[in-house]
Amino acid sequence: MLKILIKDEIDPLVVEELKKRKFLVQEGQNGKEVFFKQVQQNEILIVRSATRVTKELIDSALETGLLKVIIRAGVGVDNIDVSYARSRGIEVFNTPEASSESVAELALAYIFALARKLVSASLTMRQGEWNKKKFLGMELAGKTLGIIGMGRIGQILAKKASALGMRIIYCDIRTLEQIDSDWRSLPFSEVLKQSDFISLHASSEGNNGYLIDEPQFRMMKKNAFLINTARGRLVNEDALLDALNNNVIAGAGIDVYCQEPCNNIALLQHDRIFATPHIGASTGEAQYKIGQEILQLVEEYQKKKIAGGRYGIH
Repeated sequence: MLKILIKDEIDPLVVEELKKRKFLVQEGQNGKEVFFKQVQQNEILIVRSATRVTKELIDSALETGLLKVIIRAGVGVDNIDVSYARSRGIEVFNTPEASSESVAELALAYIFALARKLVSASLTMRQGEWNKKKFLGMELAGKTLGIIGMGRIGQILAKKASALGMRIIYCDIRTLEQIDSDWRSLPFSEVLKQSDFISLHASSEGNNGYLIDEPQFRMMKKNAFLINTARGRLVNEDALLDALNNNVIAGAGIDVYCQEPCNNIALLQHDRIFATPHIGASTGEAQYKIGQEILQLVEEYQKKKIAGGRYGIH
């Protein structure tokens, strides 16, 4: 019987479906020693972003040799030592397509909220204040959205923003084909200089240092807004605070952090930061689609069909 360990919370319907298919499903326990022993006893480990799959954990699993597959229920695999796992014969998979719409919509929500100062306006209303003249916003039509990383999520966001009349410029390390001809590819520095809104959709893998640090903030317009729904380690949080406190940029929308849960109070309580607790994939639709991808991966493993090509990290 196939034994599966689920460490982080996933859609209960997925767990129920796995059990219906006669898989032995175990819930991961807290505590390093207990959890490591559980990993040693299962063939498949399913995690989200909270659990770190380190070299130490992988070495522990190798003591029994049972662990064959690690599935990340989501897109990013920053919390998994992928290269080491694969070097020891353990495959790593993610669910790359499931949450794209949800993350793109959250980035778009940040754009609306920042453009119209919705958070501050709502908070003052709760305090009994009526500051109608204080919250002068901007229209999005005609504004420039710069997208760093034009993968699935970036392209979905670009389509939605284009429908609002926004100009789209982007930077990607790859040469992209079949991309909308109205979207203009520019060097990274030019995207930073020209954009009214900058949305990050890049991976932090292979980056030495931060993608956005003090020099990059200095390139941006003083009325620009930065949005990060991708990876916390893309942005130097101290440099972001300095940029806001010194009016180098206008504001930011942040869903991911260098350390999670985030305890950077200065960041979370800044009046020009719209912060959320890593909720990019937190929609019913995204979690359902993640669950379907997990079920497919488990079934394909069971049938001995997992091989290179379309499998693995996308």
